[in-house]
Order: sequence, then C-alpha cells, then structure tokens
Amino acid sequence: MERFLIVNPFGIGDVLFTTPVIENIKFAYPDSFIGYWCNERVEDIIANNPHINKIFALSRGDIKKIYRKSWLQGFAGSISLYFRLKKERFDVSLDYSLDHRYSLTAKFAGVKRRIGFNYRNRGRFLTDKADLTGYSDKHVVEYYLDLLRLINITPKKFALQLKASDGEKAAARKILAGCGVNDGDLLIGIAPGAGASWGIDASLKHWPGRHFAGLADKLIESYGAKILILGDASERLIAQEIARGMRNEAVDLAGKTKLSELIAIIDNLEVLIANDGGPLHMAAALNKKTVSFFGPVDPKVYGPYPSNEKRHIVLRRNLECSPCYRDFRLNKCIENRDCLEKIDIEQALEAVSNLLSTGEELKK
Repeated sequence: MERFLIVNPFGIGDVLFTTPVIENIKFAYPDSFIGYWCNERVEDIIANNPHINKIFALSRGDIKKIYRKSWLQGFAGSISLYFRLKKERFDVSLDYSLDHRYSLTAKFAGVKRRIGFNYRNRGRFLTDKADLTGYSDKHVVEYYLDLLRLINITPKKFALQLKASDGEKAAARKILAGCGVNDGDLLIGIAPGAGASWGIDASLKHWPGRHFAGLADKLIESYGAKILILGDASERLIAQEIARGMRNEAVDLAGKTKLSELIAIIDNLEVLIANDGGPLHMAAALNKKTVSFFGPVDPKVYGPYPSNEKRHIVLRRNLECSPCYRDFRLNKCIENRDCLEKIDIEQALEAVSNLLSTGEELKK
C-alpha cells in the first residue's frame, strides 16, 4: 500500500486547490493511505474528506506562535509532530509549501521520495522537483496537478472537494433558524472580507463595503432575499460597516461561526458574493453559484475552479497594470484601486440576477 503525504501550510483556498490532487491519487492508487500536513486554522476544510486518512494540523507558523508563548511547549510540539510523521512511514510527499524546512522535516521523518517545486532554490531537500518562478499562465490547481506527473500519474480534471458533516449541517440549520431564516427563503451570502493570508494587505483585494451594502439592499428589495454577511472574527468591523450602511436588515454572522459551521451555512446559499478569498473557493467546492470581485490578482490563476460562467461570474476592471500581483509579489498600486472601485453596483446586480435566472430555468 502506497503512503502519501500532502504538504500545504497555506490558507483555505490553497488547501482546497490540492483536493483534485488527492482525488487523482486515490483514483490511481485506490488502496493508498493519504496524510495531510496543514495549518491549524484550515483543518476543518479537509476534516470530512473521505480520502484523507490522517491530518497533521501544525504548520511552521503555528509552531512559531506556540514558541512565543512557551519555548518548552513549542519544542514539545515540534518533536511530537516529527515523531507522528515518522510513525506513518510515508513513501512519497507532495510538498506545496515552497519552503525547504518542510521537505527537510520530511527527509528526517523517513519520507523516501519528496516531490515539490524548486522556488528560489528552496527545493534542495526534494528528491524530485519542478522549477517555479510563480503561478502565472494557468490556474494554481493545474500547477499542483503537474507534480503528479513526477510520480507517473497523468492527472484527470476533478473539481474541488468540500463536505460538511451531518452534525455541522444540523448546527448550521439551528444557527439560521435562530436568525429568523425559514425554509424556502432565498439565501444570498456576502463575504466582504477574505484574503486572510495577505495579512495587512488583505483590504487591497476588497470591493468597497459601501458597494456591498448597496448591492445587498437591491437584492432584498428586488428579490426578497435574506442576506447573510459572512466572515471570521477579523472581519467583524467590515461586516458592521456594511450592516450600518444598509437601508434593510441583514443577518450578520461575521465572527459568530466556526469554520465548520461556515462551510455548512454556505452549503445553504443560492449565491455567494465574495472577494477573492477562502469563502469564494469554499462555495465553488460546494458547487454553489458565485459572483466574485478580482483586482490585484489574476482570476485565471486564482479564480473559481473549474471556471464555468454559468455558475461563477468574475467581475474585474482589466487595467493596463492588471494584475499587479505577479510571481508572489504585489506591486504598488498606481491607479487608486480602480480595478475594484470602478466595478459598480448595477454590474454586480446584473451578475447575481443572471445566476438567479439560470437557477429558475434549471428548476423548470
């Protein structure tokens, strides 16, 4: 039985981008054992994936946070992780970290073949590597799948995979009922934050909050929709700004749900309207319709996967400087964020309306 370790310490979207890789491994090796090494924050994203046998949710960033609180606990956590990895006797690792320390740990843990990208010569502890300067000419998922060719797997095009458990679905129904949501309500979610992995620069990816507020009002008045404002605790101020700027009442759930509950709530939506970030890719993985706003980032590379204009409408202003995020570097904005600011509410409303009418046609 082949034993594979997937390594991805990044955010929600990046982890979801590896799910077609997992699907391909399981297709090629039905009896394989698959482990996943990720960060603590995203563990719920893969917790219900039926192909993953064991999760190691402790990234280098997580360990650094523990070390800041207690050197002893940080050291104990590092040693424990090492022995847990070693115990599984993995044959192959597919390392998407772009960081030589993960492949070094895998080497010490006895992983025989260590596959990954050689980004800025950081692949020195990999046994098989593909040179990489950045993601630019195709979707990240396609880059991830390319590594499978190094272990003689010709990749098939699978969709992103995400699943909520029955318990999480029940918890979501309880949360929604407590907010006055009834069966049959048209639920439209908005995720006005997103982009947590960008840190202090996350706001550069955001469509303006006043636009979200205006769009939400129009959807309530035109369609009788229930609007759910979604996000994590760091996005509560953005959510509150939007709720205050609306003429009508929305259900503000930002910072009030666990990630596992958020997955199940998104699974109840008709459409999610979002910036480029985790919730957008969660919705795509749940096969939900989306309208998304892209500014600094190229949607061909980081957009909903697989692209499907009948289910996923991407709105952007393609300026001469677009995209300004290339090869993992963000260039200084010279256009006052016009790529996002100039996407007007009517354009977004038309996109949502098109998706809703498509849904009505399918029901007929």
